[in-house]
Amino acid sequence: MNPDELKNIAKLWFKAFNEHDLENLLELYEDNAEHFSPKLKVREPETNGLLKGKEALRKWWKDCFERLPTLQYEVNKLTADSEQVFMEYTRKVVGEDDMEIGEVLKIKNHKIIFSRVYHG
Repeated sequence: MNPDELKNIAKLWFKAFNEHDLENLLELYEDNAEHFSPKLKVREPETNGLLKGKEALRKWWKDCFERLPTLQYEVNKLTADSEQVFMEYTRKVVGEDDMEIGEVLKIKNHKIIFSRVYHG
């Protein structure tokens, strides 16, 4: 895939996330996709930060959208090669300090197969 195609997938990811559209968000992922997040280590220590499969992602993001109804991501920068896109964005939640986040989406055959979040 070319970098512009990967950036377009990232843009669809942000659109689905900001609309809290769980089905469109999950549609971007391969069925056996994996997701790593430091927040998972804190909220669900038994995962050791790693989720596997769409159903685990569904549960995680459904809870996220319910707990944080004002959650929005503001895109700062997208950088892509032929296999992954690095996204820099700001997490915004009413009543909380903004958080700068980096995230990598590894993409194969137009589906996200792995994602990893970076933040303090």
